[in-house]
Amino acid sequence: MTSAKSINDVARINGVPLHVRDAAPPPDELRQRACTELLRQAAQQAGLLSVADVVSTDGVISEAAASAIESLLEQRLNVPEPSEEACRRHYAAHPGTYRTGERVLARHILFAVTPGVDVVALRKRAETILLDVRCHDGKTGDPFANAARASSNCPSGAQGGDLGWLRAADCAPEFARELFGHAEVGVLPRLVHSRFGLHVVEVLAREPGVAQPFDAVHGAVAMSLRQLAYVTALRQYLRLLAGEADVTGVDLDAADTPLVQ
Repeated sequence: MTSAKSINDVARINGVPLHVRDAAPPPDELRQRACTELLRQAAQQAGLLSVADVVSTDGVISEAAASAIESLLEQRLNVPEPSEEACRRHYAAHPGTYRTGERVLARHILFAVTPGVDVVALRKRAETILLDVRCHDGKTGDPFANAARASSNCPSGAQGGDLGWLRAADCAPEFARELFGHAEVGVLPRLVHSRFGLHVVEVLAREPGVAQPFDAVHGAVAMSLRQLAYVTALRQYLRLLAGEADVTGVDLDAADTPLVQ
């Protein structure tokens, strides 16, 4: 079960604090700590980790705990091997994913999520700017570049948010997923979330690259499906653990946990 915490209280999992008083981390980091603590305690209950293992309030777990969690997940998660048919369906449904040489010319406005930042206010600000740059008719000035110079927390803001030509390997995976393998050109209609914060992104041009035959990418397709199955199984297991735990001061239903992104 999940319960609210008072202003000066701390988030806890079964009474174990996730941070020191009056020093709560950003919501995404707090959810990650909570999920890690659920798994650490489950490893203890399974006899894979000493009950003497001590949790830190800075979010860092011991090497023994990390190893025990890995062993726990190997035991508890059922990750089926994808079939040939499933691989072919996935390949056909994601043609842009299995191209080589794809490039995107893009620019962005970064709203960095840093310790202590008001994430709700930051999101509202980002959404306001997203709406402004999307609604501009493009006949006068360059509102995107102006907004980047005024508001972006990335050094690229000084150049109007220009990121130049990018390949998927140049980007954080969660950022690359939103840019590559799509046909969209222009300001993306949604905020892009990454480990760095929230991004307003404009795709200026695309070079689609060359499609690879199924046989050449079969291994990569199978790996993608295994990862998807693993993420699904982990999320289900975390929901089960959370449902059986006393969860205080952290909303585990607010978003997909960064632990499994």
